Amino acid sequence: MQRGPALAAIILGLVAACAFPPLHLWPLGLAALAGFVWLIHSADNWKQALGRAWLFGWAHLTLANNWIATAFTHQAKMPEVLGWVAVPLLCIYLAWYPAFAALVAHLLAKKRPLWAFGLVLAGAWIVTEWLRGWVFTGYPWPPLGLMLLGGWDAPGLARFLPWMGTYALSGLAVLLGVAIADGAIRRDHLLRWLGFAAALALFMLPPSDLTPDSPIRYTLVQPNIPQSEINDASKFEAQFARIAALTNTGRGDSRVVLWPESAIPDYLEDGYPALYYRQMTAGGDPEFARKRIGGIIGPQSTLLTGVVNLDIAARPDGTQGAVSARNSVMALDGEGAIKASYAKAHLVPYGEYLPMRSILEPLGLSRLVAGSIDYVPGPGPRTLDLGEHGKAGIQICYEIVFSGAVVDPANRPDYIFNPSNDGWFGAWGPPQHLAQARMRAIEEGLPVLRSTTTGISAVIDSQGIVRQHIGRGKADALDGIVPAAKPPTLFGRFGHALTLGWAALFMALGLALPRALALTRARG
Repeated sequence: MQRGPALAAIILGLVAACAFPPLHLWPLGLAALAGFVWLIHSADNWKQALGRAWLFGWAHLTLANNWIATAFTHQAKMPEVLGWVAVPLLCIYLAWYPAFAALVAHLLAKKRPLWAFGLVLAGAWIVTEWLRGWVFTGYPWPPLGLMLLGGWDAPGLARFLPWMGTYALSGLAVLLGVAIADGAIRRDHLLRWLGFAAALALFMLPPSDLTPDSPIRYTLVQPNIPQSEINDASKFEAQFARIAALTNTGRGDSRVVLWPESAIPDYLEDGYPALYYRQMTAGGDPEFARKRIGGIIGPQSTLLTGVVNLDIAARPDGTQGAVSARNSVMALDGEGAIKASYAKAHLVPYGEYLPMRSILEPLGLSRLVAGSIDYVPGPGPRTLDLGEHGKAGIQICYEIVFSGAVVDPANRPDYIFNPSNDGWFGAWGPPQHLAQARMRAIEEGLPVLRSTTTGISAVIDSQGIVRQHIGRGKADALDGIVPAAKPPTLFGRFGHALTLGWAALFMALGLALPRALALTRARG
């Protein structure tokens, strides 16, 4: 491969990643996409197109996912430097998705004008990003369209999400890059593209009005439990006292109380062997632990809290013990009774389970989350009916990034609760995580309430506006009224059938329009 274009592809990929939070330099990102489109269109053969797109994707996704490396600093069993090797190694695989999109565009539309080539590339990008969201359990972080999300008080071009979906929005980002490239190369097209860009700029304005509120009150707690203390038994009581103090002030109200993932170390289910209860903050008694929590939230409240549940069975040595775990959310009432629960379905590879454990564990690899047993997945999106406190859809931590897989369509919730532990996500992870939660809110027309251990916790309305938030490294609580849900969006009704429909439309236009325009000119 020629060194100049290869280096340009890497630089453009790095610049494009700066369009994501926390930098959010979206004008630079769109300019980088323009350079990328031109670089692929100018390739002499399919090998050049494939290689340049792979290098772009590798650099782009490596920088965007740099927060993964920080997670290795919280796992004593593996060296920290391994994180800085793991991220570029992961992106060797992830980069094939944009590379295949470029290959399809080159094979189908190389000889067509740049704008038509760009339409085909946008359609192919939508398909490959959709594939990245589910192949090998999927890893869609981050979608290219994330760069089109506006500030906390405005959705930006992400306001198209209800009619397009996340991956089709990524195709729109590619088209904006095409517009810039075509306008720069073809001066006679410049005014056309400037007009198009000006029309789209109107959508960068804040919404004309906020969505109304529902009748449901909430108290959302961020206890600020540093990752270094999450599994420190000597800190458990102090952690619980802090979360209790932040909750207790509204105990006379009727409200839904929201505690984050990893909020409490106690096992709340009955029936485990005694050894699992020894380090509990409630004296080893799960019933007492539940009643104590009920007293903290108040008699009229419902608590949604992150917990770990265990699956107990006979082990190979003949003893009874945990054979697997579930990362869960439990609903408790003011009496401390368990009303419902949800188990996380999209687990984090190497975080919550170790793939190919029999091979990798002897090599010294382990999970990034403490513990020797793997978590097992739940059945998928579920809605918990909390009576007067509404119908809550639950998405634990990383699950919220999976477009089209966050809501049970047969039992649509009033809001989505997204508890998370972002304490091991570094500086880039938490703002990107929040941004993707905002995209789910817009896409589904549902408010999202995020409670995290260390930040960023937030209340997001159905237009993606951040109503309230608690910054990183702070212990605080938010009180208010849950924003109202919108009717089901087009994407909420049709899901990724809509995504693939947009991909087909873009590709069909890119392939058919040049010939149609040529015939029109010939007849004229």
